[in-house]
Amino acid sequence: MAKQTVGIPRGTRDFMPHEMIKRNYIFHIIKSTFEQFGFMPIETPSMENLSTLMGKYGEEGDRLLFKVLNSGDFTQNTDFTASPNKIAAAICEKGLRYDLTVPFARFVVQHRNELSFPFKRYQVQPVWRADRPQKGRYREFYQCDADVIGSDSLLNEVELILLIDSVFQKLDLSVNILINNRKILSGIAQYIGCEDKITDITVAIDKMDKIGLEKVNEELKSKNISQEAIEKLQPVICLEGNNMEKLEKLSDILIHSQTGMKGIEECREILSYFNDIHIQNQIHLDLTLARGLNYYTGTIFEVKSTQLPMGSITGGGRYDNLTGIFGLDNMSGVGISFGIERIFDIWSELHADEQPADGGTQILFINFGNKEERYALHAAMQLRALNIKAEVYPENVKIGKQIKYADSKQIPYVIMAGEEEMKAGKYLLKNMLTRNQTLVNFEDIKPIVEQ
Repeated sequence: MAKQTVGIPRGTRDFMPHEMIKRNYIFHIIKSTFEQFGFMPIETPSMENLSTLMGKYGEEGDRLLFKVLNSGDFTQNTDFTASPNKIAAAICEKGLRYDLTVPFARFVVQHRNELSFPFKRYQVQPVWRADRPQKGRYREFYQCDADVIGSDSLLNEVELILLIDSVFQKLDLSVNILINNRKILSGIAQYIGCEDKITDITVAIDKMDKIGLEKVNEELKSKNISQEAIEKLQPVICLEGNNMEKLEKLSDILIHSQTGMKGIEECREILSYFNDIHIQNQIHLDLTLARGLNYYTGTIFEVKSTQLPMGSITGGGRYDNLTGIFGLDNMSGVGISFGIERIFDIWSELHADEQPADGGTQILFINFGNKEERYALHAAMQLRALNIKAEVYPENVKIGKQIKYADSKQIPYVIMAGEEEMKAGKYLLKNMLTRNQTLVNFEDIKPIVEQ
């Protein structure tokens, strides 16, 4: 039999133990902060019915959905001379989830009689997108979502900004928090006379930081937006000044757009909270921020690192009636999603030499033989009960090999308990960093290891 080529699909990754320790540290920070803000965990299946997913993310999103073939012999009753869409519908009824928000909307509708509103949920699970892999962009990645549904209050947006700031403070990462409002974007489309082109406009200007103003204008022109409208748009998306100055200028421009003025007032109210509340990271009103997903209707968020070039590492926004597509109207929600993969890449690069304190094994017991092994196992069990991570080397091999094992795993302490130590009821504790050795009683081990 020929040897099989070993590999994984493009856009996916394996993670080594030292990487998983860092990832789990980041997950812990995010989850614990969610819970501090009153969010409760849920999970949904990796697969959803395609009818749940299709049409919720725009044309581009639909193209990026991973579809799952039906089980069994689906070829028997399939007309392969039909159109590609009909063939796909016949052989694929399910798809891997593209994000966590649409499945959450389905969850709320399906379980509405079991939930209390407003409902605050968080969810940390993988999602899949058939995207072109590149730096910071993967086909399989985790999202860490927090949503409030069943409340129109803008206090929810304020709390989500505070949550974002808290997470990045704890991770010791510096970010810019960008906000805008889809109502403002609708008002801008009305102002330039292209209300029917709102999707084309938002998709184009959302690429401003990636392709620049000139390329954005070229894309707008390719979407049959007139030169007059494009020229009218320029001073709007290029407004300068602080947040409040931009809003004042925008108020003069959009004075005749009721929708646009509503978006301005919502932004002004949210930002006013931060006159009295200090946060570490800066909030910036960005009029080119559009967030491509079709279901956003109000405030939108995006977070970018100030330390390393990377795309959005957190995003989200207000969706007024996402549950309506599943039969439950008038259920407004707002949420954010942390992009764990990009956050992990940034944190790993900026903290390359750091290992989270709550990492791997803290103590390795050297194995000197059967009697000593049992003595070590008993002590290891007691230490584990005290929340000390301990392991016993499984074989009686040369001490050098066992020490090398401890070094390779960056285990900070080794205990060597031979016949003399057993008789005295003691343990020879070795600090692997300093190489100093101390004969200690059992009760001394935990304070030394945790100091």
